[in-house]
Amino acid sequence: MNTQQQANPPRLLLVEDDATSQAFFHTTLMALPATVDTAASLADARQLAQANHHALWLVDANLPDGTGPELLRYLRTRQALLQAGFDRVLLKPLAGSELLASVREALAGAAPAAEAPDWDESAALQALNGQGAHVIALRELFMTELPGARAAVSSALQQHDTGALRAQLHRLQASCGFVGASRLGSAVRQLHQAPDSDMARRQFDAAVNALLHH
Repeated sequence: MNTQQQANPPRLLLVEDDATSQAFFHTTLMALPATVDTAASLADARQLAQANHHALWLVDANLPDGTGPELLRYLRTRQALLQAGFDRVLLKPLAGSELLASVREALAGAAPAAEAPDWDESAALQALNGQGAHVIALRELFMTELPGARAAVSSALQQHDTGALRAQLHRLQASCGFVGASRLGSAVRQLHQAPDSDMARRQFDAAVNALLHH
C-alpha cells in the first residue's frame, strides 16, 4: 500500500442494529486500514451516507425502520435512475450469465410473462390433488378477490410501503399457485424481485387484466 492510501484509508459504512453484532463487525473491520462508520438504523445510515463517501457498504437485511434492500436502493440511487427511464439497474460485479439474461429479457419486452398461460389446468389439479370441483370453487373466490388484491398492490407501490407490498405479493403468489394462474404468478415473482421496474409493473397489470377480461 502506498503512502497516500495509508494517509487516506477507505471509509466503510456498517449498518447493523444488534449491538453485539455491530461491536463484533466493527472490531473485526478495524483490523483493516479503514475508517468505519456505524449506524443502527436506516435513518442514521442515510445521514452518514449524505455526509460521507463510502467505498463499501455492509448492510444488515432487517433494520428497525426499514430493510437492507430498501437502504441499498437508496444508496445506489436506483429509484432516481428508474424514474429517469432506466428499466433496471445491474450492480457490479455481476456474472456474465446475469448480464446476458437481463439483456435478453429487455430485448424480448414482455415475452417472459406472456409465455405462461393465463390458466394452467394441470398445475391447479396437481395443487388440489386432482379435485376439479375444488379448482372451480377456488378460482371463483380468487377472481372475486383479485381486484382488491391489485388495488392493495398498487397502493403499496404508490406509498413505497415495502412491507405491505411483500405481504400482498406473497399472498397473491400462493393463491396463483393453488388456482393455476400461471402468467400472473410469473408476473408477481418479477414484481417482487424488482418492484421499481416499469416493465415488471406493466407485466403485472397485463396479467391481471387478462384474467379479469378472460
